[in-house]
Amino acid sequence: QVQLVESGGGLVQPGGSLRLSCVASGSIFSIGAMAWYRQAPGKQRELVASITTGGSTVYADSVKGRFTISRDNAKNTVYLQMTSLNPGDTAVYSCYADARTHRVASVVRYWGQGTQVTVSS
Repeated sequence: QVQLVESGGGLVQPGGSLRLSCVASGSIFSIGAMAWYRQAPGKQRELVASITTGGSTVYADSVKGRFTISRDNAKNTVYLQMTSLNPGDTAVYSCYADARTHRVASVVRYWGQGTQVTVSS
């Protein structure tokens, strides 16, 4: 089993910055793609950014130029650096990791519980 734990959320003023972290732990054999999603109240969950093991990234148009996704493969951790935050970025941010464990050879997508980001003055 793999557990993902997010941290770094909170309340920030418009124009501010936050850095989210997501750490994967457990009986991990390997991790492939990792990503951040977000869901605002009354809205569908949307992909914010994803990153492959090799570092290739994809961003939602709404965050391009403001958010940066990165990862530390040795620490099984993915980060989301968020700058120039605005109220439209308010949401619960969740991460996922596509992982193989020592018991299950197939790739399974594991999700974290999410961390709240609120942008408000």
